[in-house]
Amino acid sequence: ANFAGLTRDRQYGDGRFENKSFIVIDTGGLGENDEGVDAYMAEQAKSAIAEADIVLFVVDARAGLLGSDEMIADHLRRLNKHTYLVVNKVDGLHEDAATAEFHRLGFSRVYQTAASHGRGVFQLISDLLAPFPEDSLALSVEETGIKVAIVGRPNVGKSTLVNRLLGEERVIVYDMPGTTRDSIYIPYERQGKKYTLIDTAGVRKRGKVHETVEKFSVVKTLQAIKDAHVVVIVFDAREGIVEQDLHMLGFALESGRAVVLAINKWDNMSEYDRGLVKGAIERRLDFVPFVKIHLISALHGTGVGDLYPSIHRAYDSAMIKVPTNRLTQILQDAVEQHQPPLVHGRRIKLRYAHMGGQNPPIIVIHGNQTESVSKDYKRYLENVFRKVLKLQGTPVQLEFKTGDNPYKEDKAMLKPAQVEKRKHAALQKKRDIR
Repeated sequence: ANFAGLTRDRQYGDGRFENKSFIVIDTGGLGENDEGVDAYMAEQAKSAIAEADIVLFVVDARAGLLGSDEMIADHLRRLNKHTYLVVNKVDGLHEDAATAEFHRLGFSRVYQTAASHGRGVFQLISDLLAPFPEDSLALSVEETGIKVAIVGRPNVGKSTLVNRLLGEERVIVYDMPGTTRDSIYIPYERQGKKYTLIDTAGVRKRGKVHETVEKFSVVKTLQAIKDAHVVVIVFDAREGIVEQDLHMLGFALESGRAVVLAINKWDNMSEYDRGLVKGAIERRLDFVPFVKIHLISALHGTGVGDLYPSIHRAYDSAMIKVPTNRLTQILQDAVEQHQPPLVHGRRIKLRYAHMGGQNPPIIVIHGNQTESVSKDYKRYLENVFRKVLKLQGTPVQLEFKTGDNPYKEDKAMLKPAQVEKRKHAALQKKRDIR
């Protein structure tokens, strides 16, 4: 998946190699003359380096060693980051000769790749991830409770909301800004129910919430979204919904996570302004009518308690399990109400449906010519399932498969004696008819 958009010149990709998952940040690059656009891109690259556990310093074998390469190498050494030198575009060149001059940069780990052809990439990834443990098995919800990630742009009030959810007596201090470790996981209980809050906001103490110095980390946000059951996205009512907010919402839904939206800083606005803001927000979010929107004041606590019912409903919707006969009946009713379109003169037939997974709910639909089902008809079916099953807050994934119904009653293989007996019975029936 490509997660472009959270920042203008950094692109974030979600990768997996064997039993390890990782996030890759692609930057605009660094150069000698960092002016204008180049200066902005350089700042983006430096921000990406600050977030990363490992830095891949990519140089061009065909261009040879440049002055800018030496400048970047000096900068990386001062940062004391785990850095690997990757000499790219070695295809068609004598590899050892192509990389020889780059050893002057002083990096002990030098790799040769032809990335456009995939050469050397497998070994590079394998070596990069070797020191890191495999993904651990997720703890059960009985142990963690519902895992709720609080995400949002800087200064929208995440810290205030976290403290409000946990209770003002809690003191929360954790990793320093600029580090790249995972978000903090805070277990707590409310009214006898367990929760784990996944917090990405920054460093703060009770009564001293300095959100202006919060350092936004895309890596933290992506990790928190992936590991959560429910994602609470916090917006600033005074700023409205901006593109970065929509990208974050898109990431959460693309990751299959249930979502609750919290429009913060709703206090201190006139009724007129509230009406304008509410209308603008609803227009920008009309593509997710299944997501619950809450108007809150984290500072004063207004509306914060109302988040919990929505969190529970979103979680229950994401984890729903529906029997095959129930899903099949919903499918058949939907098809009867609105037939699939004809394809080359033949009607698409959708025969039955069953669950394929949870968080998000995956509904697998079997039939013929399913590869020809249009986007509009898929959206129609999704809306039908969502309405009938009363799903709120969660995306729904439909998978279509062409083939026979494996849920039909299987006919047992007959033994030879049984075959002969049936033949004899059929022959006798014919004689009786005559």
